[in-house]
Amino acid sequence: MTDASLAAVRDTGALALATPIRHGGREADLSTRVQVLAALGQGCPSTAWITATTAEAKIAVRAALSDKAEAEVFADPDAVMCASARPGRAEAVAGGLRISGRWGYASGCEHATHSLLVALIDGTTPVAALVPATDLTVDRDWHVAGLSGSGSHTLVGNDVLVPDSHVLDITRMTTGGNPDIAIAAGLFATLLGATRGALDVVAAAIGNRPSPSAAYPDLPHVPGAQQSFAEATHRIDTAEQRLMRVAAAVDAVPPGESLTPLDRSRLRMDLLSATRECRHALDDLLDLHGSSGFSATNPLQRFWRDVSIGSRHVQFASHAVTQDYGTLLLGLDPRTP
Repeated sequence: MTDASLAAVRDTGALALATPIRHGGREADLSTRVQVLAALGQGCPSTAWITATTAEAKIAVRAALSDKAEAEVFADPDAVMCASARPGRAEAVAGGLRISGRWGYASGCEHATHSLLVALIDGTTPVAALVPATDLTVDRDWHVAGLSGSGSHTLVGNDVLVPDSHVLDITRMTTGGNPDIAIAAGLFATLLGATRGALDVVAAAIGNRPSPSAAYPDLPHVPGAQQSFAEATHRIDTAEQRLMRVAAAVDAVPPGESLTPLDRSRLRMDLLSATRECRHALDDLLDLHGSSGFSATNPLQRFWRDVSIGSRHVQFASHAVTQDYGTLLLGLDPRTP
């Protein structure tokens, strides 16, 4: 993410979406967050992705922070925060922990002030730690085809001292609520925005496209082109409707309660279907625009690459999501192969 993008997204207040109100943030619900993220994704999916992961990291730690850590991490309500679920190693010492390891896929780590990391004590007991960025180094190994600006590099730490005030109670982070659905919805919102960005590019370009047939003056008058554009737009609208229904369902869950496993799985299927709608829409739009859409200077190919990579995130792993849903629908024990 460029410095210009970081400054712009800070100015919108989007990085404070999940910052507590008492610390100058917005503490917005999921329905609000996904609308903002989709709007950001329409311009820069990588910037939106970092905004999404920042929000979910802040939400994850809010209930588990000590007073000291809370004051530190939310001193700047617009700060970027990153996280990684890849476990490192931890050793209990007087006054805290010493952690070491490599924590991959830490989106936004180059701009983050703090990192939420997981480590294992004796290789078995998981703990969470809030670590200042200055205590870690970044291995810039995120060399991928899409979401290149998300800076999803690997954080590296060696014998980093984490005081007790910054060691988090994982049960307080994960008990209650529906964090997996919220994370998936936020990430998908960026992909929805990217697909709308692609639609904008094609809508602006299609009027200048010649007709492949002499029977029509230009591409917009070709019936097949009209149908493809209409279907792509409808797929995007359908995906947005699914997203907003998911967000509304999560927002409707009373504080301290959670969705049932079946309801949660059904919502994950909705997001998976919405992801597929966006992929199909992009295929139609790429066909309409033609091969010039793959020029390195054309933003259409960037939207396509970003959606292609982002939609392969583990939250949208179709084999796992559909298996979970089928198992629950049939009343089977999910632990039985």
